[in-house]
Amino acid sequence: MGKLPIPLVIAIALTVVIAGGVLADYWTSRPADIVPTYVGRAACIDCHRDEAELYAESHHDLAMDRATEESVLGDFDDATITHDGITSRMYRDGGRFMVHTEGEDGEMDDFEVSYVFGVEPLQQYMVEFDRTPEMADDEIPRMQVLRISWDTERKRWFYLRPPDVDDKLAPQDPLHWTGIAQRWQTMCADCHSTNLKRNYDPGSGRYHTTFSEIDVSCESCHGPGSLHVELANRRSLFWDRRHGYGLAKLKGEDPEPQLQTCAPCHSRRGVLDDSFRPGDRYADHYHLELLHENAYFDDGQIKDEVYVHGSFIQSKMYHQGIRCTDCHDPHSLKLKFPGNETCTSCHQHAAGKYDVPSHHHHQPGTEGAMCVNCHMPHRTYMDVDPRRDHSLRVPRPDLSVKLGTPNACTGCHVEDRIETIDPAVREQLSEYADWQRLADSDDKSVAEPVAAALRETDRWCDQACDRWYGSDRKTPPHFAEPISDFRAARPGAVDAMIRLATQPTRTAPTDGAAPTDGAAPTDGAAPTDGAAPPIARATALSELARGGRREAVTAVAPILARPDEDPIVRAAAVNVYLSAAGHLPPRSVASKLMPLLKDPVRLVRTEAARVLVESGVYQQLGSSQRTQIDLAMREVHDALMVASDRAGSHLAWAILCEQRGRNDEAIEAYETAIRVEPLSTGPRTNLASLLERIAQERGGPDTVALRDKVRRLREQELPLLARDAELAPDNADVRYRYGLALYLSGDLERAREVLRKTVEMAPDVETFRTALELLEQRMGQR
Repeated sequence: MGKLPIPLVIAIALTVVIAGGVLADYWTSRPADIVPTYVGRAACIDCHRDEAELYAESHHDLAMDRATEESVLGDFDDATITHDGITSRMYRDGGRFMVHTEGEDGEMDDFEVSYVFGVEPLQQYMVEFDRTPEMADDEIPRMQVLRISWDTERKRWFYLRPPDVDDKLAPQDPLHWTGIAQRWQTMCADCHSTNLKRNYDPGSGRYHTTFSEIDVSCESCHGPGSLHVELANRRSLFWDRRHGYGLAKLKGEDPEPQLQTCAPCHSRRGVLDDSFRPGDRYADHYHLELLHENAYFDDGQIKDEVYVHGSFIQSKMYHQGIRCTDCHDPHSLKLKFPGNETCTSCHQHAAGKYDVPSHHHHQPGTEGAMCVNCHMPHRTYMDVDPRRDHSLRVPRPDLSVKLGTPNACTGCHVEDRIETIDPAVREQLSEYADWQRLADSDDKSVAEPVAAALRETDRWCDQACDRWYGSDRKTPPHFAEPISDFRAARPGAVDAMIRLATQPTRTAPTDGAAPTDGAAPTDGAAPTDGAAPPIARATALSELARGGRREAVTAVAPILARPDEDPIVRAAAVNVYLSAAGHLPPRSVASKLMPLLKDPVRLVRTEAARVLVESGVYQQLGSSQRTQIDLAMREVHDALMVASDRAGSHLAWAILCEQRGRNDEAIEAYETAIRVEPLSTGPRTNLASLLERIAQERGGPDTVALRDKVRRLREQELPLLARDAELAPDNADVRYRYGLALYLSGDLERAREVLRKTVEMAPDVETFRTALELLEQRMGQR
């Protein structure tokens, strides 16, 4: 056998060397546990100029800014606005933007605007408080958002009232612009800046807040960029085999990483921890608000401000794999196409099936022919900000007739009946939501004609649909029906709610090909008509739990046993055991919930730990199981302390400590709650009850001091409860607490009066009736 030619040998050797180098290049990877850090948008622009240009001047780019000549849109040339007897003046002091208005002490004062918030349709203004000399320049102290706001569309100042509050706010009111409900760190900051750290110290009551970038920048959505920059700048043929591009993967076949990256700032939710990074699982960091009455109508349409995600996950679009960027450019945030083209770019059926009068039954080019007006009706929030419902539903006037839920048809056509309304009332009817609000008014002279106009319009719209579609009209069962029946306590409602909550996930298989209407393919399956979305099933479970329906316990057990069930459904199922625990053997409850302490989803773990304690099961278990729960409660504590600047967080933790027999921790937490929010109600009452019990158990010389402290706490709480009862006269729970406080103070006559009104407001609540009966027995007037 002859020798290989030298050139061939050299070529083979070079090939081996090159292949080895390429393989080594591919195999070289950054450590699996590397933690990327924030580097700022400047590190992105050189390679991503097109995206940077689209992002510039977007709502994310302008989410927050320092107050400068360029960023301030409002009129600060000695402009004034008067509300509630207060005349505020907006003026300039050299390069500073100033507002002369009522301060937290009730006196008129001058305040410098430090930052602006948002850009359209309104801009808000923020004032710093409590800055100390030792604070670093990049730290932000307590910052309050003025209610005096600038309407960028109509170029006017307006006073942004809290919902359903028409009276002047007292300076001590949490809703006053200097109160905690208008605090930037508490209400707004997380979603308007990048990598925000609240850094609140409950001991000193001060903030040392920081952020990487002042607005919603690249890394808010793509994650910390240091690893990506490192990988992009190294001389390699490949990205990292472990970490890919070094950023969150938002463009894969699975839409969930993108949707769950957008969801934290586009949903109404509780926070479980503050370490969320793009690409993480939402339920490991947040607890989504369900379809509760205060936020949604019975059929899941938006009522209060819920920020899109809870609506979108009800939609067929969501279950067909559609994601945010199918409609919105991710950098400019604008719709990808004008008008109906955003919809018809996917819904391209033959012969223009949708964007024609035969579908929408309106004149082309009119408002009634716009897809969004029928399938995404809007409600206006913050006085000037219309937000569209993203549940993308077909209007159901038939449900409106049956249940009183809204529908898009009535939303437009109720205006046809404006002449039936008293001229003095018409001024209050700017949009459909106003009609609904006035229909629920306590003033019958206003409510009855408005409600009648709505009912008449609902019937007219329902009849129109019958004429249009005849026997082909689709009116499938809807989860609104059992939810509405349950809330109205109609016969058979409990069984219907259990069926809704526990229904199997009925699905239609997909073959991976794009549907004919252009919707994106899914990896799994989409619910068929009539199948309720998980958020509706979770809502049903939550309502059953709040209603104390023990019948649901047996039905929910299989839900907890299915690890592939949606986390919000499983978390809601856990809560069913809270109301039923008193009727079940503790070990039976423990057998269902203890395994969930190790669940892979944080939301499920924390709910299980909390329910085991609040239900009283904890005290009935052995030391080993109590230790397991105590360890799990650390996550519950961390979740509560994300909002450590709220009394409610410390109050909730104190109650959980007290229920576990940790009285010293409970006392400390109650006292922290009082210190954090001195004007809040609850902590003093609970602390007084705990100290009173300790005094009874201990006896001895400390008893006198403890009872004296109990007396002082209750004296301090009574005027606060009176304030709450006056501010919320229709809230039976608040009135009940006020009545008990009056009883404990010795004012039995006033206590009886308040408790009688409480029972009148909620005659079915046994606790209220029992309290009144016991009081009247004591007074000898039963």
